[in-house]
Amino acid sequence: MSPLGLGEPALALVSTANSGLAPEQSPGRVASEAATTTGPQIRLVVAISSRALFDLSESHRVFEEHGVEAYHAYQVAHEGEILAPGVAFSLVKKLLALNERLGDRGRVEVILLSRNSSDTGLRVFNSIRHHGLAIHCAAFTSGASPYRYVSAFGAHLFLSADRDDVRQALEAGCAAATILPAPARPAVDDDDEELRIAFDGDAVLFSDESERIFRAEGLAAFTANEVAAAQKPLSDGPFKGFLVALRRIQALFPIDEAPLRTALITARGAPTHERVVRTLRAWNIRIDESLFLDGLSKGPFLAAFDADIFFDDQEHHCRDTQGHVTTGHVPHGIANLRDT
Repeated sequence: MSPLGLGEPALALVSTANSGLAPEQSPGRVASEAATTTGPQIRLVVAISSRALFDLSESHRVFEEHGVEAYHAYQVAHEGEILAPGVAFSLVKKLLALNERLGDRGRVEVILLSRNSSDTGLRVFNSIRHHGLAIHCAAFTSGASPYRYVSAFGAHLFLSADRDDVRQALEAGCAAATILPAPARPAVDDDDEELRIAFDGDAVLFSDESERIFRAEGLAAFTANEVAAAQKPLSDGPFKGFLVALRRIQALFPIDEAPLRTALITARGAPTHERVVRTLRAWNIRIDESLFLDGLSKGPFLAAFDADIFFDDQEHHCRDTQGHVTTGHVPHGIANLRDT
């Protein structure tokens, strides 16, 4: 459970002056000015919770052990104390840094979605300002799940420390992942601005249709099915839309100058790789690096790729990788049915 605040109504703070949002996708269409503002046509919007962005472990402990009123008092008393970076802080800095390279051609927007009230969330915004993060839009929901604002903001991805919020966002059709606990990554090196995002395949980029065969009938049946269906593209998974949005950003740059790099890191091996390659070709999507590991541990390969974040649907893979790179668990597909 997450902090509820004290009697604050759900509040969305919206600033469109510098947001770069296209008029037809302005948050909630709240201002008539937004309807006449011309913004970049290529956009990438990422929504993130305050606990994924900052280290709120101590204040969350106060909430868990002492309740809402104690949490409120703690946050107000400490609102002048700047929060340390959280697990996804480095990722957010790199996302926002893309805007310097994009100029007027495109825009990356990061939205804060928080179960705090606006009162207890003031500390979060003070920390955003201190760290120089260009985050202008937020929704504070006073304990209610903020997932319903994901589509209102036009987000391509939602990252949260709250598993239930992530599930609801996935069910609503948005790419979403639970950010797993880990030490915050080192501060972004000014000489290392390239953003590197890695994905698992089945049940993340693709549907879980093949994974279901593997779990029901075993490896031999899975392999036989994939070889027979090699020419048939896999159905869309929950992260296809996010990958498409990333590809549109990449396409604004020459191939050898793009500040964004993607990787597919999958437990598949030959001969089941062919269906994946042909699926991406049918989608007209280029993946920069593809690793078919045939069951090898993914952690060392993600470290070698130096991923800023990795998305996987299987918890045992996530446990293996979270010690190497920032990891988002995608609670989708047959591998997660036991948890519903």
